[in-house]
Amino acid sequence: METSSYLYIVIILLPLVAAILAFLWQRFAVFIGITSATVIAVLVATWIGQDLQITNAYYYLGGWHLPLGIALYADGFTATMLVMTALVGLGISIYASAYFKNKNDHSTTGLFWPIWLIMWSALNALFLSADIFNIYVTLELVSLSAVALVALAQNSEANKAALRYLLVGLFGSLCYLLGVGLLYSEYAVLEFSLLSDVITLSPVTLSALALMSAGLIMKAALFPMHFWLPPAHGSAPAPVSAVLSALVVKAAVYLLFRLWFNVFESIVTDYSAQLIGALGAAAVLWGSVQALRAERFKLLVAYSTVAQIGYFFLAIPLVQGAGTAVVAVSGAMYLMLSHALAKAAMFASAGTILHVAGHDRIKDLAGINQCYPVTVFTIAIAGVSLVGLPPSGGFMGKWLLLQAAFTSGQWWWVVILLLGSLLAAGYIFRVIAHAFTHLDELPPAQALDWRMQWPALIIAVLAMILGLLAYPLAELMGVSEVLSNTHRPAVMP
Repeated sequence: METSSYLYIVIILLPLVAAILAFLWQRFAVFIGITSATVIAVLVATWIGQDLQITNAYYYLGGWHLPLGIALYADGFTATMLVMTALVGLGISIYASAYFKNKNDHSTTGLFWPIWLIMWSALNALFLSADIFNIYVTLELVSLSAVALVALAQNSEANKAALRYLLVGLFGSLCYLLGVGLLYSEYAVLEFSLLSDVITLSPVTLSALALMSAGLIMKAALFPMHFWLPPAHGSAPAPVSAVLSALVVKAAVYLLFRLWFNVFESIVTDYSAQLIGALGAAAVLWGSVQALRAERFKLLVAYSTVAQIGYFFLAIPLVQGAGTAVVAVSGAMYLMLSHALAKAAMFASAGTILHVAGHDRIKDLAGINQCYPVTVFTIAIAGVSLVGLPPSGGFMGKWLLLQAAFTSGQWWWVVILLLGSLLAAGYIFRVIAHAFTHLDELPPAQALDWRMQWPALIIAVLAMILGLLAYPLAELMGVSEVLSNTHRPAVMP
């Protein structure tokens, strides 16, 4: 067994074991959480360092090959998502260790770490799973963990948001599972590549595609199924909002990309791809307008997530253009990585402001830069990536999508990309303008733990400099391999 195969197992089991230990020994939960987050980040970095270009690597659990066994699979897309999860997970874990300490709520702290670590384990398992049923199991674990984390705020608003999130998540899971059942009844295989080999255009297949896509659209909060996201992200504790926006919605987007680009690629039509793109465009415009109107900073960042999610789905129609598939998917992956980092930094900064000011009303943020310049600088740096200004990862992602739109002749997506960036600049500059308003008399500034400021700043800086790391990231993503179905897993006779 290769070293990377051991790492597949370890990065799934390590946070799960840590979650159990954190639950049993809650006095040491913070230490266990930070230690496991650090080890996972080191393991992922070691894995990527050994082989920057991860190419179609299978590992069969228990030595049982397909179609009987369960396979773990990694390629450039998987590696990108694991790196994203490790970076955000480590930064937010450090931030959370100070955030919940300031709350002086030991019960909440004791619950946060086991649930968060279970979610991390489920995310890693989801990204490494190679068949549609095991992904359903991991997706459910992610969703249920997310609901529990939202409810940690322990107020009526958070409870309502968590219940709404639970109901939408369960309905989305039911749709997805029905699609899995239809595919298995028709083809008797579940693994991505094997399904892609045998799948044909039929009413059953089209029904499965519609059901699975609808379920994942609900979980990804794509317009018009976004209604659960702003209340959930806006009312949850700041570390929870950060991981929900940066990681949880990406799991559904990741899986939808896998289905449309790998499993159902042969039956996807231009009309269906344009429909998904239209929903993405509506999300960009609606989310941006609502962010401009938001009165609270956390709610603004939550609506911004609705808008940013829309950009990912613009890649689906652009992939259908002649010769634009690699560029479009590269752009979407760049945006997913930069958005995860920038949005984690944004929500962490919002939590810090809420802690020191006792509110997050945008119109009352005057003077905050004079007291807490690191936090405001973090917001500005993260905002650069969300707007899409160079040299950020957001700029690189949007530039690649623009290139794909021009090359394929789909000029209408160019309008959406440019208009979305202008609207993003509007709501980001609105926050910055209030934060930089000078006050002659300042309220007493509170001493802040470095963990409440610097992890968010480092994450934001990473999002900012992603555009300068184009070559190594392109190698890591390996988009041509992600889109290729030439490699087939070993199958037992």
